Amino acid sequence: MVYLLLLLGILLLLVGGDFLVKSAASLATKLKVSPFLIGVTVVSFGTSAPELLVSLKAATQGSTGIAIGNIIGSNVANLALVLGLTALIRPIEIDPKKLRLSWFVMLIASLMFYGFSQDQLLDQIDGWFFISGLLFFLTLSIRYRDSSFTEEEIENKLKPKLIPLYLILGAAGLYYGSELLVNNAVTIAKSFGISEFIIGISVVALGTSLPELVTSIIAILKGQSSISIGNLIGSNVFNIFAVLGITSIVNPLQADAFLISIDLPVMLGVTLLTGLFLLVSKRLGRLEGAILLGIYLVYIGSAFV
Repeated sequence: MVYLLLLLGILLLLVGGDFLVKSAASLATKLKVSPFLIGVTVVSFGTSAPELLVSLKAATQGSTGIAIGNIIGSNVANLALVLGLTALIRPIEIDPKKLRLSWFVMLIASLMFYGFSQDQLLDQIDGWFFISGLLFFLTLSIRYRDSSFTEEEIENKLKPKLIPLYLILGAAGLYYGSELLVNNAVTIAKSFGISEFIIGISVVALGTSLPELVTSIIAILKGQSSISIGNLIGSNVFNIFAVLGITSIVNPLQADAFLISIDLPVMLGVTLLTGLFLLVSKRLGRLEGAILLGIYLVYIGSAFV
């Protein structure tokens, strides 16, 4: 039964990702805005729902370290694992001009996270600064308007009344799919005697990034690279500004010294490296993908030392 639920989780992830990408592309066509804008807002917010729920639950239960660690781990995974793996599967054509502002906001968000954490506490004042940053980001993102679409994008768009349904079903499929996959993978891992620590830094840590991973890969395979890149950048911005903002307002978060000295600098480093790759070239190739994926594997591997 556990294996059947695991397979059901994978199926829900695939179907949910497909629905979310279809609805996002159709919404961009209907509103006559760039698919990147939809990826960096609607899609990224939908795929970041697991981080929000996990962090809120952890904070209200007093596990504030988990809430912060979840965001750091997810942001590193989004850029190093998801973007790296996506580029390995298929090189990504990019437009540096469209990415420059969003990447810069992601960097500012990461620096704010690092700076506010230095006193080992994210309080309500910090939370409101994060929320203000989110509103500022959304306002700036609207500048990415683009009324030019290919004939294929216009022909394949969903009927307007189906777009909200596909968005909801897609987000729900990603959430429940990741829940089924992670919970049953943990059960299987425990049955083989694998320690909870190893399960935590591998299966569970990856679990909250599964929606971004599946959505980005499906978007790339469908030729929607703007949605894929926008999803990852937007998700990282949302994780810091919205998830940390809301969570720290609900309950102040204690930041562990080890996270501040090791994990946060890693997150900042990956953010800077990603910016280098995205802003100096019109193509994210397999070499860059391999470098990012290698960094993630070293990051995870270091936890075993």
